[in-house]
Amino acid sequence: MNIDIQAEAITPRRHTFSHIARRFGVDKPASRYEEATYDVQPVVNFHYRPTYTPQFELYDPRRTRIVMNDWYVFRDPRQFYYASYNISRAAMQQSFDDAVNFVEKRDLIADVAPEWRDLFAAWLLPLRHVEWAANMNCQLIADWGYGTQITSAAAFCGADRLGIAQVISRIGLLLGQGTESALKEAKTQWLEADVWQPLRRLAEDQLVVHDWFELYVAQLIVLDGYIYPLATGAFDRAGAAHNGAAFSMMTGFLGDWYADNSRWTDAVIKAAAAESEANRIVLGEWFERWSARAEEAVRPLAAMVLGAEGDAAVDAVGARLRERMVGLNALEAREMAA
Repeated sequence: MNIDIQAEAITPRRHTFSHIARRFGVDKPASRYEEATYDVQPVVNFHYRPTYTPQFELYDPRRTRIVMNDWYVFRDPRQFYYASYNISRAAMQQSFDDAVNFVEKRDLIADVAPEWRDLFAAWLLPLRHVEWAANMNCQLIADWGYGTQITSAAAFCGADRLGIAQVISRIGLLLGQGTESALKEAKTQWLEADVWQPLRRLAEDQLVVHDWFELYVAQLIVLDGYIYPLATGAFDRAGAAHNGAAFSMMTGFLGDWYADNSRWTDAVIKAAAAESEANRIVLGEWFERWSARAEEAVRPLAAMVLGAEGDAAVDAVGARLRERMVGLNALEAREMAA
């Protein structure tokens, strides 16, 4: 018996879904990111208006003062959808795990000067409460935002913030020698210590901001733009004089994450500012309001960690953040001298 095996080429009738074909063309194959994020936002056939905000539809672009002709210009340069996001974050988690295991197995924390060990716990561990608030803020952006590109990325960012809070908690357990004593003390400091109350008040005030794009600026641009450069820059360098390399290893992921997240936040702000002069004015207004609050909130923390050099460190971080906004065309260059 003869068996004749022949190869046959099968031409697909379509390359992608209809909503992608309408945007990019019928013959253009789409990436997984494009299929997951473009034109997925529900726009019609809503059941009822929310009872808590009856002036808005369930999904409504009017929930923010930012106005866009196309809400799908907020493309994430990282192109995160479910698979790519999880692959990226699994690698980041593995890097942190390796660093912590290295420090723990060699008992490197014992080599750190006791005064820096205590100060490190005092400034790092309460930040897990800031991260929890950031998670809540990101999820509100995902809930009230408009356009799947920005809401899906905000949901991923919210998951990041909860993960960072858990990572800080793990460092706290290590500092507490397997007990929760260091974490309990950090919570007490967060609730009662004078140095933390300006930042705590700022975090709580952000939880009740209703304009989701304003919250995006306040949390992801301004507050993160002060805390992360201080934590991974001036604060980390201060530990070098106290043999704090073990702590630098465990917190190195914070700088990596912030650099990664900033790629997305910068792209969003740049696109919103480029849409119209009205948008740029609103972004500048929000930036000025929240940067003044954030600067005031982190000064006591910087003074606790850096002493007399704290104010200079905060000023330097604020100047870089303002320069960054100017580079994104969200602020006038002349405002840098203000």
